[in-house]
Amino acid sequence: MAIFDDEPTKKAPVHAIGQDLALLSVGELTERIGLLRDEIVRLEAELTNKGTSKSAAEALFRR
Repeated sequence: MAIFDDEPTKKAPVHAIGQDLALLSVGELTERIGLLRDEIVRLEAELTNKGTSKSAAEALFRR
């Protein structure tokens, strides 16, 4: 937390698909890979959740 309002706050790195990666350091690239892997896990969990919900709805309406 910044003590004074004029102190810059550190923002989380934002990755844009297709972004030029030449200016990023090895550490920044590693950090982004970790963030993207975490996001993939989150997306796959949501996909699984939606598939489960769809299967339950289909089973309900088949009766």
